[in-house]
Amino acid sequence: MPSIAGNRSSPMSIAGSDVSSPQKRRLRSNSALLDDLVSSIPSNPCSPLKNKSPRRCMADSPNRSQANVSFLDRVNNVTKMTKSPKKKLLDSFLDKPIWNPTDLEQLSAVKEALHVSTSPSMIVCREDEQKRIAEFCKQCLEQEKAGSLYICGCPGTGKSLSMENVKGSLAVWAKETGGQLPEILTISCPSLSSTSEIFNKILGKSQPQKKLNGRSTPLKQLQQLYSKKQQSPGMKMMLVIADELDYLITKDRVVLHDLFMLTTLPFSKVILIGIANAIDLADRFLPKLQSLNCKPMVVSFRAYSMEQIIIILKQRLMALPYAVFQPQALELNARKVAAASGDMRKALGICRGAIEMLETELRESACTSNLSAMVRVDHMAIALSRAYKSPIVDTIQSLPQHQQIILCSAVKLFRRGKKDTTIGELNKSYIDVCKSTLIPPVGIMELSCMCRVLGDQGILKLGQSRDDKLRRVTLQVDEADILFALQGIRFFRNCLQ
Repeated sequence: MPSIAGNRSSPMSIAGSDVSSPQKRRLRSNSALLDDLVSSIPSNPCSPLKNKSPRRCMADSPNRSQANVSFLDRVNNVTKMTKSPKKKLLDSFLDKPIWNPTDLEQLSAVKEALHVSTSPSMIVCREDEQKRIAEFCKQCLEQEKAGSLYICGCPGTGKSLSMENVKGSLAVWAKETGGQLPEILTISCPSLSSTSEIFNKILGKSQPQKKLNGRSTPLKQLQQLYSKKQQSPGMKMMLVIADELDYLITKDRVVLHDLFMLTTLPFSKVILIGIANAIDLADRFLPKLQSLNCKPMVVSFRAYSMEQIIIILKQRLMALPYAVFQPQALELNARKVAAASGDMRKALGICRGAIEMLETELRESACTSNLSAMVRVDHMAIALSRAYKSPIVDTIQSLPQHQQIILCSAVKLFRRGKKDTTIGELNKSYIDVCKSTLIPPVGIMELSCMCRVLGDQGILKLGQSRDDKLRRVTLQVDEADILFALQGIRFFRNCLQ
């Protein structure tokens, strides 16, 4: 082994000696990565009477060489890189002083940072989805070609927020490349007075200086405009973002179909991006587009996991110069929300509710000196209980096991994008759950009777049909309430994953 500068040989570096061998001293994690670092440790003349680890020897040495300092830095860097998200979260809070919840300025800053309407400085955990959307838009702009894209995902998964970020990235891209930025029209579909009004808004953006022709509908005028080559000089590409697109679904589905068909016209300049919750909206409501080979590209936003919720909460709190939450409290929030829905808006609301619990505690306490100023696990647990606990949760948790299995089976069906099902389909899903849990299923007649009982309790709604198997079944309660109620029962945790 090499000796320390000055060519002094170490008493510990005797050939063949195994005493205090650095190679045998390994950290519990990352041992493979640390082997190379440990093997390069110079020998240090520690006392031969005490078998200390190489790191301890160097820490005790009053005159550490630069090589030793370098080694310690390298070990620390490796261990930092491989810390779990929970450990990183804990470290980030330990580095800050605890906040003062009685300070109105601090309280206002914390609540604002956790408000749904506050846009974060950087959107994390959605980089891949944003990249796909931006690349689609850039490709359409570069080729001056119309196209359609459908963004789907559960509520609170960052769809609209990511779209706002993509609009900003397109402006930067156009400035850097000298490309032409499209006209951008963002439409919130619930705000439309009628579903067909969306065509009026698109036409007004396409030709702002031209008066609308009262003799034909806005849709007809758009179809004529994009069907002929002689368009207005200098007409730009148009990016139409239709948020909450499922509000345009009508019985005949004609509005939704005509909207996407605008992108298929020979001289169309419309880049259409629809945003909604249903995963299979394009398959269910736009079958003609598939036959015309014009099916929109689909980008799915999955529900946030526990780790992602922790990262997003940490990122929002990072700008504050003080620690507000105990790390265990944030972890509890993330775990419960991820298990129920993965809705980030729900997680933010629960954090604000936990702060209110702390405020109430401080107001009611005569002596606040012994109280921790940080939001604790018990505050978060009360906020979670208030957010999810409802009378229906207690009802579901007190149901007989087979009725709970029926609700579990219904949730599994409705997670696929269905709004309703039949007793026949529900029976198939119910039998699958029973088989996976080794529980003997009941017959379809008994299942139908249990569905009627659940209907009487206001949990399910049953339609009318001569054949029991064809009776329509819909949920009368929030799916999140069923998930929250059944997630608390160990038997159903694996079934619902």
